[in-house]
Amino acid sequence: MANPASYRPKTGEIPTNPGVYRFRDPHGRVIYVGKAKSLRSRLNSYFANPAGLLPKTYAMVHAASSVEWTVVGSELESLQLEYTWIKEFKPRFNVVFRDDKTYPYLAVTMGEKYPRVQVMRGDKRKGTRYFGPYTAGAIRETMDTLLRVFPVRSCSPGVFKRAEASGRPCLLGYIDKCSAPCVGRISPADHRALAEDFCAFMGGEAKRFIAKLEKQMAEAVAELDYERAARLRDDITALRKVFERNAVVLAEDTDADVFALHEDELEAAVQVFHVRGGRIRGQRGWVVEKVEDFSTPDLVEHLLQQVYGEDGDTHGRLPREVLVPVAPSNAEDLAKWLGGIRGAKVDIRVPQRGDKAALMSTVRENAEHALKLHKTRRAGDITVRSQALQELQEALDLPVPLLRIECFDVSHVQGTNVVASMVVVEDGLPKKSDYRKFSITGPAAADDTAAMHDVLTRRFRHYLQDKSAQVDESVLSSGAAETVAEAAALDTTTPAPKAKFAYPPNLVVVDGGQPQVNAAARALKDLGVDDVYVVGLAKRLEEVWLPDSDFPVILPRTSQGLYLLQRIRDEAHRFAITFHRQKRGKAMTVSALDAVPGLGTSKRKALLAHFGSVKGVKAATAEELSQAKGIGPALATAIVNHFVGDAPEAAALPAINMTTGEIIET
Repeated sequence: MANPASYRPKTGEIPTNPGVYRFRDPHGRVIYVGKAKSLRSRLNSYFANPAGLLPKTYAMVHAASSVEWTVVGSELESLQLEYTWIKEFKPRFNVVFRDDKTYPYLAVTMGEKYPRVQVMRGDKRKGTRYFGPYTAGAIRETMDTLLRVFPVRSCSPGVFKRAEASGRPCLLGYIDKCSAPCVGRISPADHRALAEDFCAFMGGEAKRFIAKLEKQMAEAVAELDYERAARLRDDITALRKVFERNAVVLAEDTDADVFALHEDELEAAVQVFHVRGGRIRGQRGWVVEKVEDFSTPDLVEHLLQQVYGEDGDTHGRLPREVLVPVAPSNAEDLAKWLGGIRGAKVDIRVPQRGDKAALMSTVRENAEHALKLHKTRRAGDITVRSQALQELQEALDLPVPLLRIECFDVSHVQGTNVVASMVVVEDGLPKKSDYRKFSITGPAAADDTAAMHDVLTRRFRHYLQDKSAQVDESVLSSGAAETVAEAAALDTTTPAPKAKFAYPPNLVVVDGGQPQVNAAARALKDLGVDDVYVVGLAKRLEEVWLPDSDFPVILPRTSQGLYLLQRIRDEAHRFAITFHRQKRGKAMTVSALDAVPGLGTSKRKALLAHFGSVKGVKAATAEELSQAKGIGPALATAIVNHFVGDAPEAAALPAINMTTGEIIET
């Protein structure tokens, strides 16, 4: 860990202007981005008394090795630049509001030819409209009810293609809960219009649709078409059921997001109620770990930045009014920024009295309960993880804390389709975005030790290349300042390249015993990497092997450190097996035509359709091959040349008696 005094800039060198600053680690990666009205005051607060900082801030300033800043012209520019850099660099120490993912969303995939209604969780996708979130039971009931009135497609792509191929719709098409675009019962344009109506109803236009159906029902009664009138009556009942499920909490013309938070010294929980048309349409929650000694206005500012700046698809997400518990820092500029995203004015308000203040109180109670629940659930997990990492560090006699562990495993079947996996654990938790897969060919696939040496060499060669590239980008020296124009040209308009590998690990774990560990250690030594420790976990007795050691380290069977190693090893094994099965499955469907240069998928299909089999293609002459669709004389000659010699070699092979296994003399 670096001493903050070693890279502290001189006070006189730091400008007093507003700006954005970045802390970098020894590898040149940005680990924290912040903004300040006065750069000098803010940066001096990090170095004046490091011992008095919050635990995460203390860890950040000791993990960093340099600090740099960019002077901007106004606080609005600093807000925009800070958000751009956080999104670009994804600094590990910045405040991140993590969605609790408790509630699913009702999503409509408007980006597809035939939009699909489905229940979705996780990251938002471009071209998809989201409504909610709801509780799991409520969303299923809502979807089932609305498909009666708006029979939009809800089946998976596989079911849709099978129905399209067979010419028969699925069960939903027969019970009138799908308009069956797969078999042409409705045109793509009409089906899209149906999906638009579904979205309009979910967006708060329920009264318009109910009034329309009531008018149609009256017309059906006037025409004595009582069956149609009965169906419309049932549709109206269904829409009212969905519409009335959400209680009216504000005036019917109110579209607002109501935020509230509850915090302690280390963490904060946030809840938001999405109010559309005066009714609560959904709820979301986040929990965040504090890095700096943020005030509540600072937290509110970062919250609105992340919630509304996630992507450009803000339809239905950014309302006219945003209600918050306290005014955010730099509220005026933040409102301008949000207005630019929405394309219209956005008001950020703090309700003082009336219905909005009462609703804010309810949201605050939800945030308080969410933080209590979060702490209850994580208390045991944090304790166990900390204990496991500490036990492992002590048992292996390592001088550094195990912030990042990488585990490697090799998988194959009798030397075929050799692959390897790399899984990553940070702070005792898996980081799946950093998982990697390796295909191993050539001499490296000879045995497990050669494969392990190859994988470690490739992984850390990439790391050294990335490190060199970062150095070549000339990390700014302490006290260097950029102009706003330079910052915009270098950082805001050019997208950051996606890193192939993230931070180097403190510990490498390999699945295997002494041979695999020595091979991994040799690979690191050959590359000159001397700050990464290597151990191996052998399956038979679960002993831990160290490089160049004749005896393993035996951890107690009840050791949390051993449990952690086992979980990492098992995850690496699962990831490697999955990749191996995928590769083996593809290898089993390889055709002899795949290796012909210049022969693509469509032309292979044309050849097989014309000749019936690969055997027929091999037996054909160049003139006969030219008769197939898309096959020219040059390609026909290339195909013939590719298969030249196959038949004589096959004829020269000895025959075998399949009963006795003897070779028959020919």
